[in-house]
Amino acid sequence: MAWLTKLACVAAVGGGGAAACYLGLVSGAMPLDTGVGRRIRPLGPQTVDIHAPREAVFDVIAQPYLGRATRAMRENVRVLERGSDMVLAAHTTTVAGGRLTAVTVETVRFTRPQRVDFHLVRGPVPHVVESFVLTTTEAGTRLVYEGELGTDGWVLGQRWGRLVAARWEETVASSLASVKQEAERRAALQ
Repeated sequence: MAWLTKLACVAAVGGGGAAACYLGLVSGAMPLDTGVGRRIRPLGPQTVDIHAPREAVFDVIAQPYLGRATRAMRENVRVLERGSDMVLAAHTTTVAGGRLTAVTVETVRFTRPQRVDFHLVRGPVPHVVESFVLTTTEAGTRLVYEGELGTDGWVLGQRWGRLVAARWEETVASSLASVKQEAERRAALQ
């Protein structure tokens, strides 16, 4: 019977360790970047047509990073370092039905007025690069989001990447809808 108690203790410790690893990975607090078995998958494209000038759309995207962020944005974006055309920013996102908060740290580079590039420094996966590309249209601006997400660990990492990518793209879609709404609101005031 002593061996059964020892086995239960080992299983509990192992299960607790696995749970801690999962929580660390999901929240971005314990990134896993081994470079072994790296799998890359596309993010997007997501396209949004916005009835506002390209410069106005660019300003809405850049405001939380380069200017004064709104109260709502300050809750989700915290600039850690700022340069003339690039920032290092921490982004928070609620996950697991609002029970957890994931923190990603990304560099954000600005090429006014046509492009914003994001490069993941720390997060739930080891590799993400993304871009917002803005082009002028007859009706205003077309914003195209594209990127790629990479995970390590062969098939297991690939499955994790599918889960992360689905939530990542939902978050981006929500951000794009907010950019559209705010840019169009500002354009209507002018």
